[in-house]
Amino acid sequence: MKLCAGQIRYLVAIRELSANNREVKSVSIARHLGVSRPSVSKMLRCLADSGLVYEDYGTSVILTPEGNEVVGELFSGFDEVYLFFHKFLKLPREEAHEQALLFVTDFPHDTCVRLKRIVRRTLKQKQPER
Repeated sequence: MKLCAGQIRYLVAIRELSANNREVKSVSIARHLGVSRPSVSKMLRCLADSGLVYEDYGTSVILTPEGNEVVGELFSGFDEVYLFFHKFLKLPREEAHEQALLFVTDFPHDTCVRLKRIVRRTLKQKQPER
């Protein structure tokens, strides 16, 4: 499924705001992303039509199993991308997290996979032999 950057940002926000697959309030998403509540409603309607969130999105939202799978794929390389920004580029944790999110949401998935491989390979080479 091909998602636009906006859809990805919303899915990431829902994932970050939900603890243990709990519902996320629309107002929390609006605050987290710095957007209006009507913008959240419009995007959630789009995500519901795509089968990524459950349709009862009036006040709160939860990811569908398909939505969880899509977010899982997005975040499959997040840790390595975060490490790249934090350990390699020496960015503070918060900034590294922010930059990693931007990278994962705005760059093509293939580019994220390539960076993930490079980070893993580099980390493997830096580990001392036992």
